[in-house]
Amino acid sequence: MMLSAATMMLPSWVQIAVLLTISITLLFTLYFFRDPKRTIPDEQRIILAPADGKIILVEPYGQSVSGNSSTLVSIFMSPFNVHVNRIPISGKITHLRYCPGQFLMAFDHRSMESNEKMEIAIDNGEIEVLFNQISGFLARRIVCTLRSGEIVKIGKRFGMIKFGSRVDIILPSSASVTVQPGQKTRAGETILARY
Repeated sequence: MMLSAATMMLPSWVQIAVLLTISITLLFTLYFFRDPKRTIPDEQRIILAPADGKIILVEPYGQSVSGNSSTLVSIFMSPFNVHVNRIPISGKITHLRYCPGQFLMAFDHRSMESNEKMEIAIDNGEIEVLFNQISGFLARRIVCTLRSGEIVKIGKRFGMIKFGSRVDIILPSSASVTVQPGQKTRAGETILARY
């Protein structure tokens, strides 16, 4: 009420600019927090993309848990992507760790090691998949609702990273990667690999 009264005292062009700014901010916020329904592929032995975005990296990766012949797949999420994250594979949460860090641009590959992140591992008894929610320059809040030891189902929502970020997924050597750099992904629908 006080803001409305104060705004009325401003010149009309300023009133229009203020209303336009508020409207654009509100619309972008509603757009950003959208959560569209996804159709989970009806296939066995697949690993799904945990995030919407663009594949910026597919490369060999040495990792103590998944082995030296693992593959790293990085998905960059711009502020315009859906930011709800989904479970890539059914199984049990075997590792969950929050790591504080910096806020480098998410497309900068140094962000993998330096930025704030949530490390997650899921084991289904046959294969273990590791993935990281990584904050970006604008993304200052990682949301992860998972609990250690929890049994999770492929394609289900588990969190989000707000306002532009990155999700890295480390696939073991038994997984055959089906995506390539430049490809767009949809969380819970795009098949990253088969095993």
